[in-house]
Amino acid sequence: MEGDQKVNSTSPAPAAEPAMMIEEWNGTSSTKLTKTATITSTSHSSISIQRSSNAFTHISQRILQAFVPEGYPTSVTPDYFPFQVWDSLQGLSTYVRMMLSTQALLSAIGVGEKSATVIGATFQWFLRDLTGMLGGVLFTCYQGSNLDSNAKMWRLVADLMNDLGMLMDLVSPLFPSAFVFIVCIGSLSRSFTGVASGATRAALTQHFALENNAADIAAKEGSQETLATMIGMALGMLLARLTIGHSFPIWISFLSLTMFHIKLQGCLLSFAEYSEL
Repeated sequence: MEGDQKVNSTSPAPAAEPAMMIEEWNGTSSTKLTKTATITSTSHSSISIQRSSNAFTHISQRILQAFVPEGYPTSVTPDYFPFQVWDSLQGLSTYVRMMLSTQALLSAIGVGEKSATVIGATFQWFLRDLTGMLGGVLFTCYQGSNLDSNAKMWRLVADLMNDLGMLMDLVSPLFPSAFVFIVCIGSLSRSFTGVASGATRAALTQHFALENNAADIAAKEGSQETLATMIGMALGMLLARLTIGHSFPIWISFLSLTMFHIKLQGCLLSFAEYSEL
């Protein structure tokens, strides 16, 4: 009699389910791509999403992209970051002082006074702007070809002339009989600032660009300046509100910020790479 025969059988392993994987990358060129997420889908319609970074990091990177050139820090020179920090602080102090000088200028024109006329204020503002426009054209005519030769010197001249222009606006209410002459001098000074600063900024942008990304650097410079402008205007409005009607605090604040601005200019010029321009 034959014994019972026991047969052991094993089931074949199930076949691997087909899967589809999609990767999300962020960037504008093949050398500047960053993987941000991986999406995996199976035959059972299950989808899993795995992000390469958390939500906070993703949002912060998006915000940062609006203010720094793509590929930073390898796409710019090593002196780009310290220069931009000091330059943004300079802009911040400039816009705070601008609110104080504008407040003084508007009071000198007669804003808020019943005796002031609209046509009189308009004519004074017209003369101020006209002087600035003519000054800018004349400055470009005589010095436009020399702005590339020494960007450092012209950048310093632009900042000093801007300081002089705001000082003239702040002084204007103290001399009513010479008001038009003083504000025209201030507008003339700022016209030199606009021409010299714009021209030297182009030279600096080319200096910072390492990967033919001068346009990107210029665009991000605009975003940085806009942010500094908004913060400076908000702080300037607050300071003007606190010091309104009090000449001594206004002058102390203005002169202190001006000295701070000049000190920052010295810091900018101290960079070895920048001093070679």
